[in-house]
Amino acid sequence: MSKVKFELEIPVHASPSLLYQYFATPSGLEEWFADRVNSRGKIITFLWDDSEEEATVITKKTDERVKYKWTESEGDDSYFEFKIQVDPLTKDVALIITDFADDEEAAEEAKMLWENQIDELRHLIGA
Repeated sequence: MSKVKFELEIPVHASPSLLYQYFATPSGLEEWFADRVNSRGKIITFLWDDSEEEATVITKKTDERVKYKWTESEGDDSYFEFKIQVDPLTKDVALIITDFADDEEAAEEAKMLWENQIDELRHLIGA
């Protein structure tokens, strides 16, 4: 079954280097994304309450993007990515999140979840 790809673009008032730390490091991810985050090389383990998920770091470019692939979705093309985009004229910073869901309804639920998580991140960094 193919998955539905979706993107969210969210303006964030923070520098790319500050934002990047919250997507690329276990300690940064623990502050807003998961209860605990462990890394062993390119394998990242995310822990929430009673659940645990593993992902592999696919792409990492300092102050620009981090792309992860859930271990459980090895058989498809899905991933989730945090991309930091800076407007060349205004220098406005936007966070672009790309993710996949099983269907349109699940995509809408996932968008709401991401928006809540990013609101938490924005509150955390004062953006």
